[in-house]
Amino acid sequence: MRLFYALALTLIAALPARAEVDIQSVTSPGGITAWLVEEPSIPFVALEIRFRGGASLDDPEKRGAINLMTGLLEEGAGDMDARDFSRAQEELATSIGFDASRDSVSISARFLTENREASIALLRAALHTPRFDQDAIDRVRGQVLSIIESDKKDPNDIANRTFAGIAYGDHPYAHPVNGTTESVTALTRDDILAAHKSVFALDQIYVGAVGDITPETLGTLLDDLLGGLPQTGAPKPPRADVDIPAGVTVVDFPTPQSVAVFGHDGISQSDPDFFAALILNQVLGGGSFESRLMNEVREKRGLTYGVYSYLASRDLADVYMGSVSSSNDRISEAINVIRDEWTKAAENGVTQEELDAAKTYVTGAYPLRFDGNGPIANILVGMQMLGLPIDYIPTRNDKVEAVTLADVKRVAGELLDPENLHFVVVGQPEGLETSTSE
Repeated sequence: MRLFYALALTLIAALPARAEVDIQSVTSPGGITAWLVEEPSIPFVALEIRFRGGASLDDPEKRGAINLMTGLLEEGAGDMDARDFSRAQEELATSIGFDASRDSVSISARFLTENREASIALLRAALHTPRFDQDAIDRVRGQVLSIIESDKKDPNDIANRTFAGIAYGDHPYAHPVNGTTESVTALTRDDILAAHKSVFALDQIYVGAVGDITPETLGTLLDDLLGGLPQTGAPKPPRADVDIPAGVTVVDFPTPQSVAVFGHDGISQSDPDFFAALILNQVLGGGSFESRLMNEVREKRGLTYGVYSYLASRDLADVYMGSVSSSNDRISEAINVIRDEWTKAAENGVTQEELDAAKTYVTGAYPLRFDGNGPIANILVGMQMLGLPIDYIPTRNDKVEAVTLADVKRVAGELLDPENLHFVVVGQPEGLETSTSE
């Protein structure tokens, strides 16, 4: 059975990459909407369910409760303890996973067509009747606390947490998804039950399904699985008031190499200029060895092994961020080079050659995301949460190709703000000290 289970998951992952997908909108008899891509050629189904809100719905006095609750959903349900639940998944060749992020709680299920009913019954038990046994709470709590303690010694995590505190103030985004040592230690079973109730509600649900299942069967499945959930969950927090001052924040940490996280206000994925910003970022610091930051900071000066930038667009805030690491005696130079490149791009945009290369990369990489039922189901859910139209996939690359040199230059001048970049540096950097301007 173990071999068969591994083979089943391998087959799901091995479906050919494709960007031409026929998406159907399905509404269950009970009124639950899902997007479906039928693929009957292999008898597997990938089901992705996402509840908007995630760790941002944590009670301010109970940080980490939603993350801990999510980690307990596989630790027994109904009359099954954690071991029985795991054994049931294995016997059914079914994979069920749960994950909490700042903006959502996700459920991922992968199952054989012939075991669909039993697999959905297992998932329904985990969703509706989790046990939350005290021994499981204590065990998973211990795992979370271990992660929190490890993160306290990780320069990258320290830098990101510090930057989040600066960028988001008192907003939930400023707090770690895992919570703190103090908050997680104090969580009770009642807190976990309250967290469960706050997340799983029909007004914040998004569903994607891919594989060997018809619209009619999916509709019945959704009502069987999700029917009975509360209509409404916890209220969402407001948008974050992003206020990032210019300057540098140094966090002293004993290490020969400093880690820097930097950024300023960003751009929403719903903004008409988002694709121009995406192209701009690909040229400036999108992670490839062809980017300007990699060329100037690494290739020409040998200041780092890697430097990159990215558009951090979330449900409730948009930030343009980047990261670099360098030796303590050279991090200051790396920061100066990054500022210079930010300024050049803001003032001059990009070249036609850079624009063409970025378009080739961005459009060419897109079909590679569709490399199996699971990734496609994930994409379907993400599209719904972003409010994208159902025909977005075949039109997306056309939107990229439509970006002009003038578009990128205009957006660069509007988006890039070198004077207001803030760098959080964790280490013992030479020639740098904390300084901010309001």
